[in-house]
Amino acid sequence: MTRLSDGWVLAAAFGVVAGLANVVGGWLAVGRQGWDRVRQSYFVAAGAGFMLAAVFLRMVPESYRLVAAHGGAPLGVGTLILVGYLIVHAAEHVLVGHFHFGEETHREHWVEPVVGTTALIGLLLHTLFDGVSIGSGFLIRPSLGILIAIAIILHKVPEGFTVGSIMVAAGRSRREAVMSAAWLGIATVVGVVTISFWSGLVVYALPLSAGAALYVAASDLIPAVNEAKGIGMALGVFGGVLLFYISESILGSLGL
Repeated sequence: MTRLSDGWVLAAAFGVVAGLANVVGGWLAVGRQGWDRVRQSYFVAAGAGFMLAAVFLRMVPESYRLVAAHGGAPLGVGTLILVGYLIVHAAEHVLVGHFHFGEETHREHWVEPVVGTTALIGLLLHTLFDGVSIGSGFLIRPSLGILIAIAIILHKVPEGFTVGSIMVAAGRSRREAVMSAAWLGIATVVGVVTISFWSGLVVYALPLSAGAALYVAASDLIPAVNEAKGIGMALGVFGGVLLFYISESILGSLGL
């Protein structure tokens, strides 16, 4: 174990914000007014574009630079990225089975009760990697951590909405649905704190997180965007990429 990095407080703060976004999503899933698919899709689309840009333009290049600075890694950066991608794939489709962001209905016992538990377990692993990604970014430099955090926060509300919807569809109470979303938020903060304590593992954590983030963007979010009719959601992806460049420019001007 190593000492906490100097930026761990800022990383933890962004982790808490991301976790609260999960809770908001869960609350929206069970609220009387609900949250319509159109509004959710805009968050999904922007999150997909921003995250793809963050992975390819910052996380992957930084992973290669970091590994080279540490004399290489036994598995290599490409292998670690692939492993991160496959871990999330296994969590969502082997451990849990297939699910999409917000597609579950609210009819009682629309899905088997056990599905709610397995979905929560799979998403807990998913969100733990979210936290590791945020913490890893801040261990390298504040600007990278902030960009990764923005990318993750953009998909946190749909994520909380998803687990809340699954829980209600499985016949769980509204309180249990919101608490499930809260557990996702807690897992995110745990991921941030864990990598901050074991900062020496960042050489492995960053490429693993890049692979996990790539899965979320390309295999979870983009297919959800593609299901929408019209070009609005597709343009939202480009808007997310544009938001990444704007954010990076602002952070650069601030010297971060």
